[in-house]
Amino acid sequence: MQFLYPNVLFFMLIPTILLAFFITTNKKNIEKHFTKEALSKLQVANKFLSQSSRNILFFIAILLMIISLARPVLDKKEKEIKQDINSYILALDVSKSMFAQDLPPNRYTFAKTKLLNFIENSKDKEIGIILFSSSSYILSPLTQDITSLKELVKNLDNSIQLENGSEISTAIKTASKLLKNKTNKNLILLTDGTDKQEFKEEIALANNLNINIYTIGMATNKKSAIKLNENQYLTDEKGNIVTVALNEQIKHLSLNTNAAYINFTFNNSDINQILQVIDEKKQKEKNDIKKYKVYTELFYFPLALALFILLIAFSSLPKLKYLPFVLLIFISTDTKASITDFKIIDKATTLYENQNYKEASKEFKKIAKNSEAHYNLANSLYKEKKYKEAIDEYKKVVTSNEDLEFKKLHNLGNSYTKINKLQDAIKMYEKALQIKKDKQTKENLEIVKKALEKNKQENQNNKDKQEDKNQENSQKNEQKNQENSQKNENPKENKQKEEKDSENLKEKKQENSKDKNSSLEKIKKKVPISDIEEKKWLKELENSSTVFFKKDEQKNTNSKW
Repeated sequence: MQFLYPNVLFFMLIPTILLAFFITTNKKNIEKHFTKEALSKLQVANKFLSQSSRNILFFIAILLMIISLARPVLDKKEKEIKQDINSYILALDVSKSMFAQDLPPNRYTFAKTKLLNFIENSKDKEIGIILFSSSSYILSPLTQDITSLKELVKNLDNSIQLENGSEISTAIKTASKLLKNKTNKNLILLTDGTDKQEFKEEIALANNLNINIYTIGMATNKKSAIKLNENQYLTDEKGNIVTVALNEQIKHLSLNTNAAYINFTFNNSDINQILQVIDEKKQKEKNDIKKYKVYTELFYFPLALALFILLIAFSSLPKLKYLPFVLLIFISTDTKASITDFKIIDKATTLYENQNYKEASKEFKKIAKNSEAHYNLANSLYKEKKYKEAIDEYKKVVTSNEDLEFKKLHNLGNSYTKINKLQDAIKMYEKALQIKKDKQTKENLEIVKKALEKNKQENQNNKDKQEDKNQENSQKNEQKNQENSQKNENPKENKQKEEKDSENLKEKKQENSKDKNSSLEKIKKKVPISDIEEKKWLKELENSSTVFFKKDEQKNTNSKW
């Protein structure tokens, strides 16, 4: 067995030193601050492992993780991988001379067909295609997608004409960019040889870039006119028709760049010869065979064991019932812990768990000296429904502990909700959610937002009703004012009407008085009256402000009086 990263093993010194430090100093430091009685109160019963045993387990787990990082392996082997894929660039000349008609139907179309045959015979190779004249254009980078390449070439316009002249150097530079990560760089030209007689610059450039240039001559030795369109041919400055033939000097470019030159054929023999030469050279190159080291990995064994040990160590941790209060005492630096504090914590916790929040609050107030204590006191006050006092205590909780800060903000939101300060509640919930995406907090926030929206709606409805009522009163007042104004406009008519009403009322009173007097006269004379008359004057007597009493002098018990 060996380690691929043995230097990582030096990190094992760090946990070793730390463990030794804690073992030798931890007990002494605790005893400096607490008496034996206090320590006995703080000590949590553990049925499984002691604190020292857990520390040792943590130490072993860390060592195993470091060993895993050092990457232990077995059975080192070397494998050879052969690079069988050849890569080359096909460059098609698209200058105006390629539209001469010495090849059917012209040189360009014939070379395009030859290009398709090249692609068809290169199924196990990487091919890139460029077009060139006085400049070069990338039609496709290196790819093994033969189908796509064929479609690209088929869709090339047969009447394509770029610039005059051919600059092979531009094709060489473009091919070098496309083949820069390749060891064997091959460029295959499909051209009529251009109009140059010497290619010294191109040869030097190709050799400098380590590019092998293969050429297939796409023209005949017979001069032919260059047809631009149906009825037009290329002419010189004097108006004479330009004729061009194959420039055989192009062969020197290929022969001086460690490659080969061949004239076109009407079958695929030219293509096959070029590909055969490229394959033979590829087989002779030793650089194409690469060796890879292969190992049997063992790192997951110590890693799995470390995780298992950690699981045992964490599962043996004491219950967290009193842990927050114990941490409260240890973290506090501005107060000295005493045995009384622990008794108060114990008593307050018991009261809180028994839902005796009033007494629990009294006990927590005695030790409210830091953030944890203020938080616990605030919780007790909240349970007592003393929400304003709880808010004051929550505000005293200043901590860098994100979990405690989240709980404080969440509870502040609840407290503000209880006293109907919904805007403040929303702010607290939103701040809490920035720390932790809690489902309950989010639900509370939505509920408070809906309640606030409902209150706003109700206030708006009440406001609208009040406005409608004010408007109605305003209309009534306006109508009354109009009536008063009409009265003021006709004072004579109003006065006459009032006088007439007064006279009618006076006459009516006189008639009523006469009726009353006649009835009274009948009573005085003891004149019998009919039942109808009797009812009539009795009703009038009831409506009169004067009460009359009649002395009962009759002995008849059936009399009404």
